Amino acid sequence: MQRTDTMFRYTCLGGAALALLLLAGILAQLGLHSAPAWQHFGLSFLWGSDWDPATDSYGALPHILGTLLTTAISLVLAIPLALAVALFITEVPDWLSRPLSHCIDLLAAIPSVIYGMWGLFVLVPLMQEQVQPFLAETLGLIHLPGGAWLLGEEGYGSGFGFLTAGVILALMVLPYISAVMRDVLRMTPPMLRESAYGLGCTRLEVTRDVVARYGIRGIIGGIFIGLGRALGETMAVLFVIGNLMESPAGLYSCGTTIAATLANNFAEATGLQQSALFALGLVLLLMSFSIQLLTRYYLGRTAARRGENH
Repeated sequence: MQRTDTMFRYTCLGGAALALLLLAGILAQLGLHSAPAWQHFGLSFLWGSDWDPATDSYGALPHILGTLLTTAISLVLAIPLALAVALFITEVPDWLSRPLSHCIDLLAAIPSVIYGMWGLFVLVPLMQEQVQPFLAETLGLIHLPGGAWLLGEEGYGSGFGFLTAGVILALMVLPYISAVMRDVLRMTPPMLRESAYGLGCTRLEVTRDVVARYGIRGIIGGIFIGLGRALGETMAVLFVIGNLMESPAGLYSCGTTIAATLANNFAEATGLQQSALFALGLVLLLMSFSIQLLTRYYLGRTAARRGENH
């Protein structure tokens, strides 16, 4: 029995060590191949805005801003919908919640290239002919600061762009966020619900003040999972963002993301351009790591505060 436990322990230790070695190998390869770009451009590579293979001038800023913008749009659209779906599924009877849960989970099984094709042939024409004119003509009446940038008052655009990519990403991260939220909200002790109902609380008050507050850690965790998923998405974004190597000029403007740039250019890249692409990959990896560390830090602080309150 003791020998079996020892073998099991060393097997688990070997698996963990292998994962760390793979991660170290990825970081080493990215660092090694991106070294020429860092040596040539220095840290100015991070805020450079040019991407011109003819002059070997490369900068990461448009790609970083495009990645952050599409991710932000997707989360703004997906978080309220995911929370509403999760709350609805946890409150309705099982005969209705189970098929709804399966339908939402099926969205995660759809390949990203299918999302991209659907976006290209359905969403892009819809955005060009219906959504963008509607937003410009209705919300454009409200003269907000930066309204031209947000609503495209200078033109509706082609249907491609950051807003369309954000909508696609929102559909893709929705099942991940809602699944985590749903599982966490279902862990609310029945005693808390019954006590709240016994005090005369309505269903809305119980959901808002008891269920949502109890599961706040899981809700935030689900949001960060969706954030990490949206940052690295490639194929679906590639179909609809327009692939223009420029910083965002508006929600309707075409642009690019780090992942889309890597997919578009890596096959033909050589020399300094290839090194710059490796540097972009390293930046994306560090962004993902930062999100993971931020998630753990936030959840750890939340758990510590709950412990102090109890």
